[in-house]
Amino acid sequence: MVGPDNENLGLLSLADALKAAESHNLDLIEISPKAKPPVAKIMDYGKFRYQAGRKASEMKAKSHVTETKSVQVKIGTGEHDQQLKARRTAEWLEEGHRVKVDLFLWGRYKYMEPEFLKERLDRFLRVIPTEYKIADDIKKSPKGYTITLERIPGSKGTYTAKMPVKKLETAEIEPEKAPVEPVVKKKKKDLDDLLAGGMI
Repeated sequence: MVGPDNENLGLLSLADALKAAESHNLDLIEISPKAKPPVAKIMDYGKFRYQAGRKASEMKAKSHVTETKSVQVKIGTGEHDQQLKARRTAEWLEEGHRVKVDLFLWGRYKYMEPEFLKERLDRFLRVIPTEYKIADDIKKSPKGYTITLERIPGSKGTYTAKMPVKKLETAEIEPEKAPVEPVVKKKKKDLDDLLAGGMI
């Protein structure tokens, strides 16, 4: 039995507990029915309900359901649209969600070099205005390429976490020189030459 000032009143029978509650003009509330013996407290029932509701609200606020959000970009996505998608991605990350970024490929884009396509996806990652870490690295997906990001615990980003870029190894190619046209001697003489030679 717990008293109105949280004092321990010891083990009481139900009848004695009810009498103690009546003597304080308060209610007898069973707060731990599964305990052995059960625990009861002398207090106002309205106050008990208020405290219980407040405690439940605080627990709900602390508990956060993590979802995996998705954002889709294309090779032809304009800079403005990329900025909007990047800001939305940052919001989701800062809310604690994971974000799956999909590079959607169609038509001839499906057959382009994988390194080029990964670099295009990385361009989008570089404009996300918050810190993040790679939860699942870039991999092929049925519709193109995908990567999964998640927030770095304790970070509230103002800096874009840059993913290491694998630079494309391209050999330096000299620009093709314009083909030199061979000088062709005229087989046909000018009219003046023919006149001067007495051929006409």
